[in-house]
Amino acid sequence: MNSAAVSEKEPIAIIAGNGLLPFYVAKAAREAGHQPFIVQLRGEGGNDWSGFEHIEAELGGFRPVVMALRKRGIDKIVLSGGVNSRPELLSLRPTLSVLASIPAILAKLRSGGDDKVLRMVIALFEKHGFEVVAAQSIAGDLLAEAGALGRHAPDREAQGDIEAAVYAARTIGAMDIGQGAVSVGGRVVALEGAEGTDQMLQRVAALRQSGRISARRRGVLVKVCKPQQDLRADLPSIGANTVRLAAAAGLSGIAVEAGRSLLLEREETLRAADAAGLFVYGLEPDLRS
Repeated sequence: MNSAAVSEKEPIAIIAGNGLLPFYVAKAAREAGHQPFIVQLRGEGGNDWSGFEHIEAELGGFRPVVMALRKRGIDKIVLSGGVNSRPELLSLRPTLSVLASIPAILAKLRSGGDDKVLRMVIALFEKHGFEVVAAQSIAGDLLAEAGALGRHAPDREAQGDIEAAVYAARTIGAMDIGQGAVSVGGRVVALEGAEGTDQMLQRVAALRQSGRISARRRGVLVKVCKPQQDLRADLPSIGANTVRLAAAAGLSGIAVEAGRSLLLEREETLRAADAAGLFVYGLEPDLRS
């Protein structure tokens, strides 16, 4: 798993999926002296790239992306943000060197989870001589540190929920399903699937309102890397909206892996957590709180 740093002023491409992360990585790259070139995946946007050189590309449009990168002398790539869709067969526009891999690509698109698909994308870029680097090598300030990151810290009950949710999240991660889990009173009540963290938290709020979850016990959201995850893509991330949804779901806090998770909108996120009485906590690498 490559996490090599990128030299200052070296050109770099950011393959942008959905969410805020691609924009924060692009800003960090520019502040470090790079001229980032954005390849926004069509249908996965939401960020305003008017201040950056950018193109839009189909998820399956590999050939035009390769040509655009080579034209600009770019050989380093960051994969950033989530991808909700999967390309259909007719949308694939491979290079000649990728044609022989089409059967394997289609098999992974049909049956693979996010981790398998991202590994496939990394392998395809590497096959064309590009180096895929980790987002944290560009935007290391986004990494969560160990311990309480705001004013609040988990109490004993929350620590029990963290332990239960870490075990559950690791289990579904090993199956390439998701990265998050919610535990309330030591009972795992929600697992993250293809819908993502936000919709999982909305589901927890609905369960709480319907009486399926105890109104007396609060609970914890945990997000951790999948055991087999390539750290160059799709690190767990949280932001201010995660805090707002966790508060709406009645949770007491959020725990993420220190050094292996990204904290977006840091000031706004921690300010929102402090105001809501929620903790944001970085777990040590061995996952013990």
